[in-house]
Amino acid sequence: MEERLQKLLSAAGLCSRRRAEAYILEGRVLVNGHPAALGDRADLARDLVTLDGQPVQPSGGNTLLMLYKPRGVVTTLSDEKGRKTVAELVADCPARVWPVGRLDMDSEGLLLLTDDGALTNALLHPRHGVEKEYLVWVAGYEPQAERRLSAPMTLEGQPLRPAKVHLKQAEGDRALLSVTIREGKNRQIRKMCALCGLEVRRLKRIREGALRLDRELRPGQWRPLTAQERHLLEGTQTLQE
Repeated sequence: MEERLQKLLSAAGLCSRRRAEAYILEGRVLVNGHPAALGDRADLARDLVTLDGQPVQPSGGNTLLMLYKPRGVVTTLSDEKGRKTVAELVADCPARVWPVGRLDMDSEGLLLLTDDGALTNALLHPRHGVEKEYLVWVAGYEPQAERRLSAPMTLEGQPLRPAKVHLKQAEGDRALLSVTIREGKNRQIRKMCALCGLEVRRLKRIREGALRLDRELRPGQWRPLTAQERHLLEGTQTLQE
């Protein structure tokens, strides 16, 4: 059955419909060897559609997206307070996906969305201890504060696994830290910093397991994971039983 090219590329998990339009305008999409135009239609059972020379195939398997969640957006599919949700940011994805874990409204960065329940459980279950790395801009910094932040700590009566903390740069009482944790308690890093006298000014997740945030993505943008990224994520040693 013929479909608009934007829909075919999106359904194949290659990009959003909006980005597919840009690919078409840039001349990167061919239909039977001829440059495509906006509004063109094709049938993958009959026509050869290529993106950057690679044939477009019907989607198979589960959907897995990387989103750069911006600040001010809640990590839910709907919100009773009327706030903007991550579901709205991926509304043009043809599959019904849900967020894997959370980033609080004031935080930004890497957020995975999928329709794969098994992978969701593997990434979130505490026994797997999947690492999550954040860049944390703080105020109130004093020399060696990163040591206090990485020491054994109890949060709300619960012991935490020690975090990995590295100082990336400091100027006066302002600093940029890399913080890696294996848990995902509500606003965990913000609360840890508060216990150490640090005020979080900005918090950005840049890695989950072996998967890193694509530096080409701008806040609010998303794309499907590549085959290599899927392999990295699904093959992360921490996901092994």
